[in-house]
Amino acid sequence: MGTFEDLKNLLGEPRFLWSDPTPWTELEDELGVRFPADFRTFSDAYGPVLINNQVDIGHPAAALGNLGRTIRRTIEAWSGAPEDEVPYPVGSAPGELLPWGGSSSGETIFFHVPEEGDQQWTIGVYEHDEGTYHEYAMTFNEWMLSYLRGQDMTVCSRNYAPQGPFFTPIS
Repeated sequence: MGTFEDLKNLLGEPRFLWSDPTPWTELEDELGVRFPADFRTFSDAYGPVLINNQVDIGHPAAALGNLGRTIRRTIEAWSGAPEDEVPYPVGSAPGELLPWGGSSSGETIFFHVPEEGDQQWTIGVYEHDEGTYHEYAMTFNEWMLSYLRGQDMTVCSRNYAPQGPFFTPIS
């Protein structure tokens, strides 16, 4: 199991440190979902950020790296994709794939929105070069921790962070 403290130990102290829940509430109301708490905690701490010069994660209060804008654009981009590209529709309804990040190596990273409220959110990664989708029955913290430790989570950090994990704020 991965915790936020485990992530901080690898990445270093966050700098964004957002505390107002209003942008999250507005985005969640618009999308009709409640993001996983561990994702919100990470995004509130690190803000819009580029991890290992590879994985980008937004925040709903940011002008650059705005999570809501990224989600809307990504959903729109996937609206015309062939149905066999990913195993579920891209959107924010139960059972759909909700985009939350991307990578400089050409992957789109999703949450698979649970069908039932008590089910665990999972992480899905679509690899554009290969045209394949991989799903991980992990929390955000577990997936990110595995990625930061250099495990191949469809997105692999070894080539991007040979000296170890790091982050760059998007501002």
